[in-house]
Amino acid sequence: MGERSALSRQQSADDPLLSARHLLRLYFRLLGAQVRSQLVYRTAFALDALAAALITGAEFAAFALVLPRFGGLGGWTLGEVALLYGLAELAFVLMDLAFGGFDAPNLSAHVRAGTFDTFLLRPVPLPVQVFGSDFALRRLTRVGLGAAIVAYGVGQVDVPWDVGKVALLAGSVLGTIAFFGGLFVVGGTLTFWTVESVEAMNVLTYGGRTLISYPLGIYPAALRKTFTYLIPAAFLSYFPVLHVLGRPLPDGLPGWAASLSPLVGPLMLSAAFAFWRVGVRRYHGAGN
Repeated sequence: MGERSALSRQQSADDPLLSARHLLRLYFRLLGAQVRSQLVYRTAFALDALAAALITGAEFAAFALVLPRFGGLGGWTLGEVALLYGLAELAFVLMDLAFGGFDAPNLSAHVRAGTFDTFLLRPVPLPVQVFGSDFALRRLTRVGLGAAIVAYGVGQVDVPWDVGKVALLAGSVLGTIAFFGGLFVVGGTLTFWTVESVEAMNVLTYGGRTLISYPLGIYPAALRKTFTYLIPAAFLSYFPVLHVLGRPLPDGLPGWAASLSPLVGPLMLSAAFAFWRVGVRRYHGAGN
């Protein structure tokens, strides 16, 4: 038995595809445990899921009721804003589902309680454990609501849709997930040095999600340029939506810049995990 187990581990190490399948099985087993624990009290779960959807629904409904009275927002119609808002909401909630374990309040709770040390002792890669440590199933209602808002926006804008434009928006969602996931990883890593919630990171994550939900043209020039050239959030969904709507990009940027979201997001995520590895090496345990 021991020889077969050792042989299996050696085969996994030699075959990257086999190893990836093994890690995925571990990850989904962790998610399964999370889901089962959350469904024990079904009424409480249903109420939490409904409340999560109502928050987003009430926010967008209030905006949708007010906007027509002003004839638009910075030259954008309700349907156009709905497309931008829905993409930001859909991508951010999907990111929150996947990267919730890295969110600073969640990770700092493990660090303070000493339970993060148990992650280090288990024979499972640390990122896989953290990914599987928090999966808020109630957020699925927000995923559905975000998708519905996107569908509403698509139906309201006068755009000749084709495969290229659909692919551009799909890449925008994936890039946004990776970008904000990277910010979650950075915020979680900072808790190795300070176990208190890093409020500055909340400004970039939750504040950034709110900022990209609306046309960046409505913000002051300094803020708009900061989130274009210093923190490239404008490339995530704003530029792709501008391109889909047939509008020029600001500052004379070329049209191909609208396709950079699938590059900007993974670059941010790669840098975040490099920082994560530094933080893990510097972590000395709850007793120190």
